[in-house]
Amino acid sequence: MQVEQISVFLENRAGRLAEVSAILAEAGVNIRALSLADTSDFGVLRLIVNNNEKAMETLKNAGFTVGKTNVLAVEVEDRPGGLHKILDVLYNSGINVEYMYAFVQQSGNNAVMIFRFDQTEKAMNVLAENNINTIDGKTLYTM
Repeated sequence: MQVEQISVFLENRAGRLAEVSAILAEAGVNIRALSLADTSDFGVLRLIVNNNEKAMETLKNAGFTVGKTNVLAVEVEDRPGGLHKILDVLYNSGINVEYMYAFVQQSGNNAVMIFRFDQTEKAMNVLAENNINTIDGKTLYTM
């Protein structure tokens, strides 16, 4: 139930993020979720989009360095403590969250969070054993 995320490496300068969004918009690619992390020299833009292949090809053709990573989309109860419940289960299983960010839409009454773990397969098993739902890519890209 892994989801493909694309990562775009950007120089940390004005207008670079707008350039990426313009390229994707022109290509008809819809951004469903994103996270931007920066250092003094560069940034890493992580994206969940509705068409990974088109996004990657279009951005590479425009000169961007683009990679692909597998992440998990996890349903989180949209109530106080909903996220803690999941993080506690992961912590008690020895799984580290490398990073996470929110998805733009809810799934029913639950929020959706994108997670990158140090042990993705183990995380998938632990989440399933604890009746915590994950969302497959095909479903997520069309939400």
